[in-house]
Amino acid sequence: MSHSSNPKPSTLIIEAGKTEKHYWRDLWRYRELFYFLAWRDVLVRYKQTAIGMAWALLQPFLTMVVLTVVFGRLAQLPSDGAPYPILVFAAMLPWQFFANSLSACSNSLITNAHVISKVYFPRLIVPASAVVVSFVDFLVAGMMLLLLMVVYNFVPTWRIIFLPLFVAIAALASLGAGLWLSALNVKYRDFRYIVPFIVQFGLYLSPVGFSSNVVPQRWRLLYSLNPMVGVIDGFRWAILGGNFHLYLPGFFLSLFLLLVLLISSLWYFRKTERTFADII
Repeated sequence: MSHSSNPKPSTLIIEAGKTEKHYWRDLWRYRELFYFLAWRDVLVRYKQTAIGMAWALLQPFLTMVVLTVVFGRLAQLPSDGAPYPILVFAAMLPWQFFANSLSACSNSLITNAHVISKVYFPRLIVPASAVVVSFVDFLVAGMMLLLLMVVYNFVPTWRIIFLPLFVAIAALASLGAGLWLSALNVKYRDFRYIVPFIVQFGLYLSPVGFSSNVVPQRWRLLYSLNPMVGVIDGFRWAILGGNFHLYLPGFFLSLFLLLVLLISSLWYFRKTERTFADII
């Protein structure tokens, strides 16, 4: 009785749903992949080039100049006792973080399709690593804010110690919106064209170029339905000091909506994640 000299290739079969039981534990197990993806994108953006660093500084700076001229000089809107460029840039930091995260997250799964279609790992790692790259841009742009404070001889108050808390809130807002767009973009590729519109429209819908305190009191709560209003107001409250008053009902409404956004995005991402490898 003859036996074949070429053994049949072995096939690895993963029991359906088995990996689901350990999904959140796997996020920690695959942390090195998270570090690798984030570090790779940071290197691509900044290594051996001044463009990445310059763009992270020039983009918010030039936007700040335009908004300062339009709202501060022409419209003569109040600046809550702070120099108008600092008022605007204190809002540009969280907004640019949010906008860059949307753009990076929405395409993150598509650009990493070669990995997703071959290897199992929690797909949540991919958009989360894209948020890290946007956070690096946020830190670089923060140097411009420090420079503006020196130029205008502006000294923040004790409230600045709460700034890390609002940075964390901005990161969660960026992750929540980014997870929605990354998952939707896999199935509906039209979202790659919708994201720039969201970013452009949201810049003027959010209180970036002006203080939210100019909004009439009767409309403040309705205006806070935009979750970024609470994030931006939190940054200004921490950076500008006592002259900026935080509208607490609107702030807590924005926080609640951000929490809903994050939880719903995690739910939808996990629901559609198992189909990514087939569709992508």
